Amino acid sequence: MKVLAGDIGATNARLAIVGVEAGGIEILHRARFPSRDFPGLAPIVQRFLTDAPGTVERAGFGVACPVIGGDCVTANLPWRINTSTLAREIGIPRTELVNDLQALGHGIRWLGPGATVVLQAGEPETHGVVGLIAAGTGLGEGFLVWEDDRYRVHVSEGGHASYAPNGALECGLLGFLREEFGHVSRERVLSGPGLVSIYRYLAADGHAREARSVRDEMAREDPAAVISRHALAGTDPLCARALDVFASAYGAQAGNLALTLMATGGVYLGGGIARRIVDKLGDGTFVGAFKAKGRLAGLLAKIPIHVIVNPDAGLLGAAVVAARL
Repeated sequence: MKVLAGDIGATNARLAIVGVEAGGIEILHRARFPSRDFPGLAPIVQRFLTDAPGTVERAGFGVACPVIGGDCVTANLPWRINTSTLAREIGIPRTELVNDLQALGHGIRWLGPGATVVLQAGEPETHGVVGLIAAGTGLGEGFLVWEDDRYRVHVSEGGHASYAPNGALECGLLGFLREEFGHVSRERVLSGPGLVSIYRYLAADGHAREARSVRDEMAREDPAAVISRHALAGTDPLCARALDVFASAYGAQAGNLALTLMATGGVYLGGGIARRIVDKLGDGTFVGAFKAKGRLAGLLAKIPIHVIVNPDAGLLGAAVVAARL
């Protein structure tokens, strides 16, 4: 069957017509739209469908928001989405709305060879709990639990739980962010805007001098992308230090998630940031912070860690959600 699938983030909305069969999934037609250019999800879908070939009778969307009773209020976009209203506006009665991490979880089993990079092989337990964590415009967290004959996906809003700093530098970062935001959630640090906040804190606290050329680039482009680019290229000490702090904090939170869930089946990192900085994540900073849990460091060393580098994982999962309707 053919379904409409959407992976909807605060930065980009990715839509596709997907063929779903018993033996596999194939993306047949796709497009990407800047989310903030639209007042809601329905206008994006309507625009996409005007150019999409053929018709579909089912639709599934993974959206970066908590979905409760078919309703979703996005944290990083000024949108309010209702499943029934959306179905009516796009003309597809069989429409389902799920959290983006839930869609990602459904997509994991369909990832082919080369779709992940292994940061830690570990010793996975058959049918063990699997953790999901994804930093992007915000921070998503979820998990998969084996029930009966397959994994079932569960989501959380752990990204909005309170940030726990490690060491004096991160304690200073917490104080810096508290002055600006009051409550400091994990996604205030572990997100694209969070990376920029780390950079600003390090510059303000004198950890490294800010280069005017980098500041000018950040004014013209996505600031987080500029920081990551210079850090990975080794062309700016402040950017490199910011990404180092980010990778360490990311690893520490992934380790917290693994302990909370007893994720003996492994932890998967999704989101655009992990794909872009996979080389940094693989230099030992992330894994070192992941395992730095005192007496339970040995347990953490046995938990596999994978970075999802296939950008279509969320779309594939949304297609699975639609097909199950």
